[in-house]
Amino acid sequence: MPKNKGKGGKNRKRGKNEADDEKRELVFKEDGQEYAQVVRMLGNGRCEATCIDGTKRLCHIRGKMHKKVWIAAGDIILVGLRDYQDDKADVILKYMPDEARLLKAYGELPENTRLNEGIAGGLDEEDEGPNDDYIEFEDEDIDKI
Repeated sequence: MPKNKGKGGKNRKRGKNEADDEKRELVFKEDGQEYAQVVRMLGNGRCEATCIDGTKRLCHIRGKMHKKVWIAAGDIILVGLRDYQDDKADVILKYMPDEARLLKAYGELPENTRLNEGIAGGLDEEDEGPNDDYIEFEDEDIDKI
């Protein structure tokens, strides 16, 4: 049997939970940064996001967040813009849903931004109308059959 030379197994990696649940100070954008909403995840630590200025950018998730902060489609993120590549950016921070609502309330995000949706465009458009799944038949129609 080989000797264990590492610092531990997968439970060591799994056990580290940096208390993300506790309240943290709200971070606003600075010079060279922009708010964005994730359109889709591409894999390999990358995602496609629509920035508030209207540009679609390919975003790279920084190593500190990789495999620690899970980003999904529809999340509000803070990206660092690149001086030399306008179509690419780096993900600096992911906002929690309550932080994103605060940003919208402070006027940092535009009013037409849809928060906590599956995809930036929205998936719930068919749920807003009347429910057409239920069809009601009258008793007379059943008797004629």
